[in-house]
Amino acid sequence: MKVCPINALARGLFVQYDHHATFASSSWPMFYYLFACLLLWIGMTIYLVANSRRISHLRDCDAAMARTPAVDIVVAMRNEENDVEQALSSLTRMRYPGYRIVVVNDRSTDRTPQILERLAQTLPIIVHTVQELPPGWLGKNHALYQGFLASQAEWLLFTDADIVFHPETLSKAMAVVQRQQLDHLTALPHVRSRSALLNRVLSTFAVMLELKVRPWAVRNPKSKAAFGVGAFNLVRRSVYAQAAAVPALRMRPDDDLKLGEFIKAAGFRQDVVNGEGMVQLEWYRNLREFIDGLMKNTFAVSNYNPVLATAGAMAALLIFCLPVPLGLLWPDDACRVLGAAILLCQVLIVALRPGDGKWNGGLMWFAGGLMAWIIVKSMVITLWQGGIWWRGSFYGLKELKGR
Repeated sequence: MKVCPINALARGLFVQYDHHATFASSSWPMFYYLFACLLLWIGMTIYLVANSRRISHLRDCDAAMARTPAVDIVVAMRNEENDVEQALSSLTRMRYPGYRIVVVNDRSTDRTPQILERLAQTLPIIVHTVQELPPGWLGKNHALYQGFLASQAEWLLFTDADIVFHPETLSKAMAVVQRQQLDHLTALPHVRSRSALLNRVLSTFAVMLELKVRPWAVRNPKSKAAFGVGAFNLVRRSVYAQAAAVPALRMRPDDDLKLGEFIKAAGFRQDVVNGEGMVQLEWYRNLREFIDGLMKNTFAVSNYNPVLATAGAMAALLIFCLPVPLGLLWPDDACRVLGAAILLCQVLIVALRPGDGKWNGGLMWFAGGLMAWIIVKSMVITLWQGGIWWRGSFYGLKELKGR
């Protein structure tokens, strides 16, 4: 009689001692769940570690180029009095000839307008002020579009007000787009936080994001993988003009991702680089800000579909969160071994990727549960209030869906 290899392994792990045999029969469902999770985690670890190394590091790219096309850097800001000076100072130190900085002040109510007025006297920036938000636009999306209208260059770099750039960032990026004949280049920023706990959560967020969007496959024209990051979207002017004409993109909280998807779907050439050491930001200062910040756009990633959002939350819970605590706390040695092995995979999937803290994966089970909760809470709040609040403005769900 043939014996199933998995059953044979399971029996070997469970029935180590005679006095465990009685309990083992009630642990089979848990064992199979943990065993399946371990196989999945081994596969994901190998897959992600191998593919993440295919993403080029911008800092290692040669800055030499045949010509230097004109570039306008477009920065939209609203109530950024704490970050505006540092961000604009780094932009003005770029080692690239003839670029311009277009700053869009989007209805700021703090000291941002006064700071911009003072900086404009000493820095080479052009300030465009938005007084009112027209219907059919999210505030930031409209501000970026106004920056596009105020620009003139062949290439546009869209970025955020809290980004700090290395002086060689633009020259290296422009060299990449010319060598690869790209229409759009986005960079994965080095995201830092003063909170050690948030840094660990951000590592899990990065793992989830890369598994979903597969940034290493973006350069392949046959792949459906597409990507865009608000911190660094370098795009050809003619290409952005086509995207800006699409009404559906105007109401997307995840406009950076959707811009990348439109560019790829339209047949333009796109790639992703690792911006560690070249593009840096403190996304959120602490865990509370991170949770509050994701409330407005997490449900949008599921296209406001409750079924997709619930499926995403369940995947985060069943794959990232529950296996480790259930395995380690389950009163059986075999399950504890599986739980420890899954924890090891979670540590390795972060430690072996470029840029992350080596031990940040140790709390992936916590971060997975947190992400599941954020997905569910974002969905419930958006459905309950019929839309989202973003920077003092309310946007209805029908409007967000483009209906």
